[in-house]
Amino acid sequence: MKKIFIFIFCFLTFGANAIEKKATFDKDLFNKALSEGKIVVVSSWIKYCSSCANQMKVLQKAKKEGQLSDIKFDNIEYFSFDVTNVDIANLFNVQYQTTLLIFKGDREVYRSIGESTEDLIYEALKTSI
Repeated sequence: MKKIFIFIFCFLTFGANAIEKKATFDKDLFNKALSEGKIVVVSSWIKYCSSCANQMKVLQKAKKEGQLSDIKFDNIEYFSFDVTNVDIANLFNVQYQTTLLIFKGDREVYRSIGESTEDLIYEALKTSI
């Protein structure tokens, strides 16, 4: 009986952080966004990663809101990829899930691993504009 309760607890815990994780990275769209002068955000995730789900929720909120206080987030493109995609992971030298990269112009201006706090992610976006 105890094992059943543990299983149910684990199932509900993982389910609570569930979010549809979808790879949206496209190299051509990434390069186009950079050439158009947009800020580009790239995040990595892996299935069943709760910190990845939390980070994705924050990024989706930022994208949906399109703004932070008086600063507009309307010149930002968001991409994500499964870190098990070796080609993309190697392109960005990403070795871990929940890696967040921000590009401005033709260079990387921000990198974090494991960051899923809304305040810190928003601050990174704000300082990248």
